[in-house]
Amino acid sequence: MSKECECPGAKMQDFGKEEVKGAEEGKRASQLRQWPVQLHLVSPEAPYFQKADVLLSADCVAYSAGDFHKEYMKGKTIAIACPKLDEGQETYIEKITSLIDDAKINTLTVMTMEVPCCGVLVSIAQKGLQAAKRKIPVKSIVIGIRGGNVLSEEWIS
Repeated sequence: MSKECECPGAKMQDFGKEEVKGAEEGKRASQLRQWPVQLHLVSPEAPYFQKADVLLSADCVAYSAGDFHKEYMKGKTIAIACPKLDEGQETYIEKITSLIDDAKINTLTVMTMEVPCCGVLVSIAQKGLQAAKRKIPVKSIVIGIRGGNVLSEEWIS
């Protein structure tokens, strides 16, 4: 086992059905349902991916879209990635294919920023879908770098 996998912070945790505790009155609670979230660390075999609606988000999206938790994460299992900085994108394609075929996810929503390098994440998702035996709906949402507005939202498969 590699040292990255030995990190206690990479231990799989499913807290999707737990009531969120600790949210102060008047503050929005986190919608995070599992850990880990980085695409390199997630396992398509994890119970929270089974038949789930999955959100694959570029890292920067959560910092740009003001209501990211409320509008996009609620009820979804999440994975995050940076197509510019992350290495091993072939692994990402394989994981997406496994999420579709092995975890039998219901839908995949890919959220990216409007910058050109971010579009690679959509391409990775499409390649994963093409390699999969099952076909599922895939949605692309593009967020603007100024103001975090939705610039486009469309089903791409």
